[in-house]
Amino acid sequence: MTVTRLDQGQRYRPRMAFLKKIEALMMEMQNPDTGIKTQTQRVMITSIPHAVAGNDILQWILQRLQITQEEALHLGDLFVKYGYIYPLQEPKNLTLRTDGSLYRFQTPYFWPVQSWPADDTDYAIYLAKKNIKRKGILEEYEKEHYNMLNQKINYKWDFVIMQAKEQYKAGKERKKADRYALDCQERAYWLVNRTPPGMPDVLEYGIDRVTDPNENKKKTMDVYRREIMYYQQAIMKSRVKSSVSLGGLVKYSEQFLSNDPILSGCLPSNPWITDDPEFWDLNAKLVEIPTRMRVERWAFNFSELIRDPKGRQNFQLFLKKEFSGENLSFWEACEDLKYGDQSKVKEKAEEIYTLFLAPGARRWINIDGTTMGITVKGLKHPHRYVLDAAQTHIYMLMKKDSYGRYLKSPIYKEMLAKAVVPQETVKKSSAFTFGRRHLRSSPSPVIVRQQEEEARAKEAATTVDITQVMSKLDRRSQLKKEPPK
Repeated sequence: MTVTRLDQGQRYRPRMAFLKKIEALMMEMQNPDTGIKTQTQRVMITSIPHAVAGNDILQWILQRLQITQEEALHLGDLFVKYGYIYPLQEPKNLTLRTDGSLYRFQTPYFWPVQSWPADDTDYAIYLAKKNIKRKGILEEYEKEHYNMLNQKINYKWDFVIMQAKEQYKAGKERKKADRYALDCQERAYWLVNRTPPGMPDVLEYGIDRVTDPNENKKKTMDVYRREIMYYQQAIMKSRVKSSVSLGGLVKYSEQFLSNDPILSGCLPSNPWITDDPEFWDLNAKLVEIPTRMRVERWAFNFSELIRDPKGRQNFQLFLKKEFSGENLSFWEACEDLKYGDQSKVKEKAEEIYTLFLAPGARRWINIDGTTMGITVKGLKHPHRYVLDAAQTHIYMLMKKDSYGRYLKSPIYKEMLAKAVVPQETVKKSSAFTFGRRHLRSSPSPVIVRQQEEEARAKEAATTVDITQVMSKLDRRSQLKKEPPK
């Protein structure tokens, strides 16, 4: 059987544009005429060909790109972290050291831009070869990966061991310098593609893409037509003035300021500082008598009320008196369907339909025919969000119809009157600055400007004494009539 699989290589990954730029710099860096001059360098007692010093790499980046030393060092670190350059003296340290530390350029076959991903079989062969070479002495994370791969690809483990032995024998026949350089090269490659715990995975790219985001496709007339339609619709969309939106933001901030535990502090005390659990006791989900601040917050908007378990409980009492308690019960059942156990979705959906939606249901809810048709059609293949249309309809019904009457009802007013107002407890002084404090916000620049304009207008509108003005004019006219002496 042939398994066809979409190409999910690096060329379809979001980092491709960034990696292509690094690749172009690496090609320039290895140019015999304008690049870095490589030399044979001695590492301990072994002479390694085609080695470069970290300081030479930094100086080349500075001269080529005309950037600051800090930026050049950061770019050099990226070269090493992404595996384009690998260290020879400290193979585990994937950073660029600006001294005489030696590096080599990675073979382009192992560059991250290649379309083939690092395979588990290749990694298993590398670990098995290292295990043979070091006689069982591996890093802790390498031991875990070795055992995991042994279980995962156990069906071809004999092939893995055979390949590891053959590569180990072939490596012993090479020259010592080549053997040392290849070991550093292979270790650096697997440090990049199989990062140890605690090291950032620089090749983490998220979900594979099926289409190439960097592909330049020739646009047809149909593509341009769709773009024109999109921009026309965007132009026709309603816009809100910045002053209106900023006013809404200021109003929202002022409304919720007293309920912000960071800006206004907690009552009776901050439990993270004082270790006093009274705050949690007073604000438990279904506490018998909630705090006044909590009850007042129910009046901000309907979502604040329905989000609070105690608020829903109190709202349910009101709905039962209005003989519409099934609305809130249906909304809660839909929430349980959305966020409950996946294995019980079908069973819960059928129960909700039987209880609330079916003809002659015991707690039948009133929804329009269009919404009922969409819901019944979706229940043939139930899923978590199959009742979203009906739930939204009931939510808007409660928000527009029942919520306003609830705020004016004796049930809400009684709860507001009974609500607890906790007193601030005095604790020993602490280095933390998150205690309750009364803040005074500075006036808005818009308000200050309006006040200044009003003051100027008042000053200009003040009444002027006419007699003083006339006397000044008469004095001037007399001075003009007097002949010069």
